[in-house]
Amino acid sequence: MSTRRKGAKSHGAGQDGTRLSANGVHGDGSAPSPTSKAELVQLAPAFFDFYTALTMVFGGCCTNVISYEQLLNINPRIGSALTFSQMLFITLQSLPSFLIFPKSSFVPRLKPRQVPLSQWALQVLVLTSGSLLNNWAFAYNVPLTIFIVFRSAGLPVSMILGYLVLKKRYTILQFLSVCTVTAGVVLVTLSRTAPRTEEETSKVLSAEDLTRYFVGISMMTISLFCTGWLGLLQERTYTKYGPCWKEGVFYTHVLSLPIFIFLGKDVKQGILSLSTKSSTESFAILAVNLVTQLICVSGVNRLTSQVSSVSTNIALTARKAMSLCLSIWWFGNDWNAQLGIGAFMVFFGSLLYTLNINKIKKD
Repeated sequence: MSTRRKGAKSHGAGQDGTRLSANGVHGDGSAPSPTSKAELVQLAPAFFDFYTALTMVFGGCCTNVISYEQLLNINPRIGSALTFSQMLFITLQSLPSFLIFPKSSFVPRLKPRQVPLSQWALQVLVLTSGSLLNNWAFAYNVPLTIFIVFRSAGLPVSMILGYLVLKKRYTILQFLSVCTVTAGVVLVTLSRTAPRTEEETSKVLSAEDLTRYFVGISMMTISLFCTGWLGLLQERTYTKYGPCWKEGVFYTHVLSLPIFIFLGKDVKQGILSLSTKSSTESFAILAVNLVTQLICVSGVNRLTSQVSSVSTNIALTARKAMSLCLSIWWFGNDWNAQLGIGAFMVFFGSLLYTLNINKIKKD
């Protein structure tokens, strides 16, 4: 009797109470159910895709910010040229994957779409508008440190759109965390880099400079709503038609190119500005920016196709916190107490929301 008990303890029991032998065989001689192993095999690709997307977001986007700031140091008004270059590069890189060559013709055709073109067209308007406003903001005296923190305030926008459009309901803790993020953004917006000289002080306090600054803030505010709306559109598209993020990347970029016909002059001056100073180095920085932008966009779309827009927003907020630290450390950007407190409130509020994210309720 005691021998049997010792054997039971050493070999263990199955989930259904059936005793297992040392080689994993049930006491009745049958093999264990392969269900758990099959589930693990099925889940493995999903976990791999998820962590690949996170790596692309953090690695690609953070590197992109560094090259982005270097380009802004060359020309703060490079916005339109940079946006056009990114759209064109991603389009050309994605195009071969969407071409088919019929046997009856030498002219290639696009593969059949999984999503109607009208769905992508709406996303194009939102994406292009947000991207242009983002890049234009730097020509209006908005420091990159403030830009990064301000762009991390997508959480309140996601909550507002989720409440109004998706009829989601949120807990008190989530509401308080969003209020913390919003208050932090207000602090950051009202903070300005501490001037080092009297000449800089008079410039910072000038009415014209402050007017330009708040025009830039207004651009980023509109862009923030564009980003939130884009995330909502992507979430609904992927829910209805499946995780077709590669198709989304291609069509949202290729359809945006005709818009730049109306911005040709601005695009031209931006490209020419890279040729005035050590053009080889300047265009090398642009190339790095384009490649990392592709990695970043692909990572964000890949992540959005697997999780909700709010969850994607959380990952992007954490990435922007890393970008802020890199910007201060790499370029030695100025920092003040108000900006630091505001940044902390934004990132802490986002973390607080993350801890309570599973409590979102739908009607």
